[in-house]
Amino acid sequence: MKADTYLKKLYANRFDSAQMQAKRVLWKVLIDEFIQKYVPTRSAVLDIGGGYCEFINQIKAGEKCLIDLNPDSKLFANPEVKVVNIDVLNLGDRPAFTEQFDRIFISNFFEHLRNKEELIEIISFCFDALKPSGSILVIQPNFKYSYKEYYDFIDHQLPITHLSLQELLQTVGFEVDVMIPRFLPFSTKGRPASPLLLKVYLKLPFLWQFLGGQMFVKASKLKK
Repeated sequence: MKADTYLKKLYANRFDSAQMQAKRVLWKVLIDEFIQKYVPTRSAVLDIGGGYCEFINQIKAGEKCLIDLNPDSKLFANPEVKVVNIDVLNLGDRPAFTEQFDRIFISNFFEHLRNKEELIEIISFCFDALKPSGSILVIQPNFKYSYKEYYDFIDHQLPITHLSLQELLQTVGFEVDVMIPRFLPFSTKGRPASPLLLKVYLKLPFLWQFLGGQMFVKASKLKK
């Protein structure tokens, strides 16, 4: 089975149409209540691996670009979103994105990589693609706090903690501005499952220490 066919079947089985719609609504709350404050509305934003466009369609930004391997991404993207269907790990596929973006957003992507070398490649690509003082924003399962459920998804491969990601970011040349080791619950299928509950959850950070299985990281590219 080809990779793109496998991806389509996998995610079609994982989320039905009702769940997809619910995810879009939850993303809207997450953006409005938390993420948007880290993204200036005139900035150029790149979303890596956000295939169903829940983030890139709803974030307020001056320019929007999505990189995803799934060709169906174009079906979900709003007209203002530039979609590039490439394998970001394939050097031959990469377009010239040097110092083009103010923000790069990556959510639930790193755990699908096969090894640490691929993670280094992605972080290095992000560093090169960001403008000076640009930032990478990451929402990512934290193996330290989700190890029991981490491999319940067949496509999860690389275990990452907030400490290992922080070390890599600093090694590549980023300065970590915000590090929240426990932020969102591990899965969108878990708590909180409604827009109202999510809104309340985001306003009560003490709950994150009990329910958070994913980290949030903001790291900025240091000026040369």
